[in-house]
Amino acid sequence: MRLRKKWWARPEMEASNLVKINAGEYKGKWKEEFKNENPIYLELGCGRGRFLCSQAKNNKDKNYIGIDLKDEVLVYTLRKIKEMELENVRIIPMNIAGIEDIFEENEISKIYINFCNPWPKKRHNKRRLTHTRFLAMYKKFLKPKSEIWFKTDDVELFEDSQEYFKESNFSIEYLTYDLHNSDFTENVVTEYEEKFTALGMKTMFLIAKMI
Repeated sequence: MRLRKKWWARPEMEASNLVKINAGEYKGKWKEEFKNENPIYLELGCGRGRFLCSQAKNNKDKNYIGIDLKDEVLVYTLRKIKEMELENVRIIPMNIAGIEDIFEENEISKIYINFCNPWPKKRHNKRRLTHTRFLAMYKKFLKPKSEIWFKTDDVELFEDSQEYFKESNFSIEYLTYDLHNSDFTENVVTEYEEKFTALGMKTMFLIAKMI
């Protein structure tokens, strides 16, 4: 579904020091931005920010960065951060394809990918955020033995992603085709997840660890 343009969204975000428009300026300096030595966790495609803000609220000893392309959704993430008075979150409006330009080696400790676009057409597979092309980028700034937590409701994407992780020298530490009926207890339900679970769709989840 195409989002309606919100012309007020970008000015509102530009006015906040929680939003990093020119994120490349912080490459290698994110700990200075957060003013602490806490691990930095990254959510790719954070949408309206329920997952990101929930994690930040419940884990004050971690720092969080959310990335999304659309101002129209990120502006609501910004409002949640302000409303919840979270100091350990920053957000970046950008295309994830340019992610190598904003993080230095060993700067990120964990990545979350929740319900990314499955890009089902074969010629578009390289756009998947779990594709080997992207995993190679993430490995440049992930710390050794870091984890990627991945959720989706698309079976083809989930099974292809398992191969992408193995090809990229990640081990699958946890895997389920039905997260809500599994023994995994750390799930935070996203807006998208809540909506489609109500329609009877199952959420698939895995944890991949750099070897």
